[in-house]
Amino acid sequence: MTIQSAINKEVFIPHDERLLVAVEVRRRKRKRMSFLPTGAKGDYVTFICVSVTNTIPHQLLIIKVKQFGSSSFTRRSQWTVEQLRQVNGINPNKDSPEFDLVFDNATDQWVASSSAEKCIFVQILYHACQTYWEGKAGRLGKVGHQRRASQCARRNVGCGPSDSAPVSASRTLKGRRQSNIPPRETEFINCQSKLTGDSCTMNLVIYRCKAFFNRMRSKMVANQNRSQVRVHRANVLGGQHGEGLTRAEDKTVELMHKAQHFADIVHKMALK
Repeated sequence: MTIQSAINKEVFIPHDERLLVAVEVRRRKRKRMSFLPTGAKGDYVTFICVSVTNTIPHQLLIIKVKQFGSSSFTRRSQWTVEQLRQVNGINPNKDSPEFDLVFDNATDQWVASSSAEKCIFVQILYHACQTYWEGKAGRLGKVGHQRRASQCARRNVGCGPSDSAPVSASRTLKGRRQSNIPPRETEFINCQSKLTGDSCTMNLVIYRCKAFFNRMRSKMVANQNRSQVRVHRANVLGGQHGEGLTRAEDKTVELMHKAQHFADIVHKMALK
């Protein structure tokens, strides 16, 4: 089971949500550590995840998930996509692992585990935002159309005028205008065009392959390091064993010489 599958199973499925993408990150700038469970003391891994609710209307969420040591995953901070004001790709000219997420009340500066992982995250987040905002605009347009139709129907009925009618109508119109104003969409800046362009599907496949090879290379390096440690331990143990055998052989030779010397003395005494 992959890390993303494990996070989806432990964190999102129980909340009736579906994980779209998760990226392992670390902070680009040190931040004062918040409360951590006893015994953790910074030994944790952070993931930034994008999920969508299964209930309708669908909600798009950005969630911070942490794993302390080898324990299970813990859901920490959470924001809606409407609180996400800006995604900053830092460098629009080349692949880089750095990116910023700007929310209404916070700004997080991250470094992904690799450039490919960051590019996958930005691509999926961008298309998820596009889909969400298009659906939001469609729902607002439908609600506005229904309200206008309802207003026309009331006018056709012909309610009698009253003194408070102009004021009520003005307040209703103002409230309707405010409710029909769509929220400000998430802004993507300093992101490579291939992450947000028409050919991003092919680029996504390429980045997934790069991320896969990066993970395989990391595992191979880790396995190689573990093998070197094992070989070193075997050499140390073998050396210690060899030294023990050498000392035993020396001791045996010494005892043989002493036994021979004692036998010579006994023989001389017998001749006398």
